[in-house]
Amino acid sequence: MSPLAIAQSPAALVFDQMAGEYDDVFTNSMIGRAQRDAVWSVLTHIFRSGDHVLELNCGTGEDALFAARNGISVTACDASEQMIQIASRRQRKEAPGAPVQFNLLPTERIRELQSSTQVDGIFSNFSGLNCIPDLKQTAEDLAAFLSPGAPLLICLSTRFCIWEMLWFTLHGNFRKASRRCSGHAIARVGEFTVDVYYPTVRQLRTLFSPSFVLRSCSGVGVTVPPSYVEAWIRNHPKLLRILRTIDRAISNYPGFRVLGDHVLLHFERVQI
Repeated sequence: MSPLAIAQSPAALVFDQMAGEYDDVFTNSMIGRAQRDAVWSVLTHIFRSGDHVLELNCGTGEDALFAARNGISVTACDASEQMIQIASRRQRKEAPGAPVQFNLLPTERIRELQSSTQVDGIFSNFSGLNCIPDLKQTAEDLAAFLSPGAPLLICLSTRFCIWEMLWFTLHGNFRKASRRCSGHAIARVGEFTVDVYYPTVRQLRTLFSPSFVLRSCSGVGVTVPPSYVEAWIRNHPKLLRILRTIDRAISNYPGFRVLGDHVLLHFERVQI
């Protein structure tokens, strides 16, 4: 699908502002790598070589290109024109033959993909779905692409992030320490703002039913800190290695898994 002439949403404009620095600030950071590796370990277990996956909120293409290196073909979409441009340039430079197609398409309009597009699974990483006000509608739209038994793997920001609460409380910023707790916040990047939603796992289970059933849930960044702690953690690389080890040990336990920076949910399409 060629880029669409669409009026960009506030979220798309915010991510346009972030696009140029996103890989430096997150993708290639120590924290970003640690959190993404945790997601990738699950991704390569859920999806297999030869699968065709639909990716939502693909950003600069890091996950799509990783999947392609593992034999997975990807139809990757994002609402940000700048993100798609960077992802396309990366593909031409890093993996010109990779089975990846990047599309400028917001998740809210994902149904506009060809109705004949059947995929083996759907994937969304790192909080893109937190900017969607109507996840119930999104679940209905995504169900149309999947056969019963197919996986939906999504990673969202949690409502209660222990690291965030402690970090900002210790720095005297109580507003930021509690910004997720109400389930809704307004994020500002430059001159643009975007509404960000923080549904609980219980709410997500309800929002994605009856088309999907939740099969597993794991924490991402339970002891590994959020990306804004990067400057501090770079001075403590040994500590980060310890925190990554602890994360792997506790991320699947109830209680711990919903207290990280993100939560990774594996849903399965069911027959209705």
